[in-house]
Amino acid sequence: MKGKFITFEGTEGSGKTSVIKEVKKHYEDLGYQVMVTREPGGIGISEKIRDILLNKENTEMDSRTEALLFAASRRQHLVEKIKPALENGMIVLCDRFVDSSLVYQGYARNIGIEEVYNINYFAIEGTLPDLTIFVNVRPEVGLKRVFQTPNREVNRLDLEDMSFHKMIYQGYLELMSKYPRIQMVNGEQEISKVTLEAIQLIDKIL
Repeated sequence: MKGKFITFEGTEGSGKTSVIKEVKKHYEDLGYQVMVTREPGGIGISEKIRDILLNKENTEMDSRTEALLFAASRRQHLVEKIKPALENGMIVLCDRFVDSSLVYQGYARNIGIEEVYNINYFAIEGTLPDLTIFVNVRPEVGLKRVFQTPNREVNRLDLEDMSFHKMIYQGYLELMSKYPRIQMVNGEQEISKVTLEAIQLIDKIL
């Protein structure tokens, strides 16, 4: 039996990483095999690309270079980690996937959603999530969390100005109207309620 591929998206500080942890525990308690992974990263080669992408010193990085690096990282992650897990019938919970590129580089960096989708289509060869959960948190709320959370990694994208983060938020809303697989949960509630909303969506596809 092929597994289920579920991705989580959101603005910086949306809390999706914490939600994923709770969702994993829920399904493992029910006896499912669950793998959690993240983008950019997830495996050795992709983590090295992540270091380049998120390094605060790399402010001169060109937007298209950024888009291509994300796609390269995604390709390696997909073939080395995600696909084998799905073939083994696992539930794969991934912190970000292709929609992040469509929003961050396609929409907010103004390269164009279609252009970035085409770069990524080559990388993912049509592998798309069964469900994408957008953890809806307004950028003002998310960034406040980022800078108030002790020991949280503050990366190059966190340091963009507020107009960039508002564009990201807008981009996610646009993608939701375009792709029915993207479903929204209210990320501004307490985590137990956010987790419950996510589980209700996942239950429908299992």
